[in-house]
Amino acid sequence: MNEGDSQTVPVDNTYREVVVHGNREFQRYALENGIYFAPVDDDEIERLQYMHEIFNMMFDGRLIFPPVPRPRRILECGSGSGSWAVEVAEQNPECEVIGIDVYPYPVPENIPPNLDFQVDDLNSPSTFPSNYFDLVHSRMMAGGIHANRWMNYLSDILRILRPGGWCQMVEIYFNAQSDNGTLTSNHALQVWSQSYMQSIQPAKDPRAPLRLQNWMTQAGFVEVESRLLTLPLSGWSTDHRDHAIGTANQANVHRLMSSLAAFPFAQALNMTNTDIQLLVAQARNEADNPAFKV
Repeated sequence: MNEGDSQTVPVDNTYREVVVHGNREFQRYALENGIYFAPVDDDEIERLQYMHEIFNMMFDGRLIFPPVPRPRRILECGSGSGSWAVEVAEQNPECEVIGIDVYPYPVPENIPPNLDFQVDDLNSPSTFPSNYFDLVHSRMMAGGIHANRWMNYLSDILRILRPGGWCQMVEIYFNAQSDNGTLTSNHALQVWSQSYMQSIQPAKDPRAPLRLQNWMTQAGFVEVESRLLTLPLSGWSTDHRDHAIGTANQANVHRLMSSLAAFPFAQALNMTNTDIQLLVAQARNEADNPAFKV
C-alpha cells in the first residue's frame, strides 16, 4: 500500500485478526460485522487462485469483456488472492490497477509495479473520486455485500466510473441443478445449496446474481448485458470443453463446499462440525457422480 497516497493509510491491525472455527481461520472483523463468512487461511487462498483458473477456462482466457482498449485506471472489488488483478496489471503495464478487499491477503510475490492492493470494506461508501476508473471489476461479491447495500454499491461504482467507463460483474448462483433432472430436493447437493442460501440470509442476498441486470439498469447503467453460463461440477459432459472445465472444477467444488459451509452452517443452522462434514462428503459424492449431470 502506498502510504503517500492521500486516499490510503497503513492497514489497521484490526483487519488482520483471525479466529478459528471448525479448524479454519476467519477474519474476526468480517464475522463480527457480518461482512464475509468464508475462511481467509492458506487453503482458501489456494482455492481462490484455483477458481480464478476455472474462470479463465470458462471465459477462454479473457480477463476483460467490455471494450476498454487503453485503460488508465482499473479497480477490482473483492480482489481476494489477487490473481485477476495481477494478470490484468501484467497485460496493461501503462494502467494503474487497484485491488480492494476487506482482508489483507498476503501480496503475491513480484507483483507488477502498476498494481496496488488496498484494504477496505466495500459495504461503506466509496472514497474514490468521481469519474476516476475506466473499468470496475466486481467478482464473487454476493457473499460480501450486505443484502440492503446492493443499490448503493452499484451507484458508487457508477459514480467512480469515467463517462464511457464499464463495470464487469461475475457471480455464481449456488443452486446445484442436474442437466437431466435427476437431482431432487432430498439429495445432499440440493440440501447443501438450500442450506447455504438459508444460512447467509438475511445478511446476504443469495439471489443477487440473478438480479444484477435489473439492479444495474435501476442504478443508471446503460448497455447492460447479462449472460447466464452453466458451470459443470464434474467432467460428466460429452462436450469436450465442458468436460475439461468440469474435470478441472471438481477439486474446487470439493473445497468450496467445505469452506463456504464451515461458519454459516454452524452459526445460523446450529449444525455440528460432524454434521457439516457428513453433508459435505455426501454432496461431494453426488457432484462426482456422472449420473446426476450437475
